[in-house]
Amino acid sequence: MAHKKAGGSSRNGRDSQSKRLGVKVYGGERVNAGQILVRQRGTKVHAGTNVGIGRDHTLYARVAGKVEYSVKGSGNKKTVSIVPA
Repeated sequence: MAHKKAGGSSRNGRDSQSKRLGVKVYGGERVNAGQILVRQRGTKVHAGTNVGIGRDHTLYARVAGKVEYSVKGSGNKKTVSIVPA
């Protein structure tokens, strides 16, 4: 009498946690110094004036002010800048 005695556990269920990437602050919003603007893999968005870039390419505000997104340069690069208050 060949039959399966126990169903066993699922073989799926191994997925990595989401990294919560993306734009955290949009254009025109006010930010404080040190506030995260964009979390990204690689430089999809480049750092402009008063914006720092972290070890994992996270963009953050160096000064308090207003966020401004623009497209600049020969390669039409997306950049984010902070206009000081």
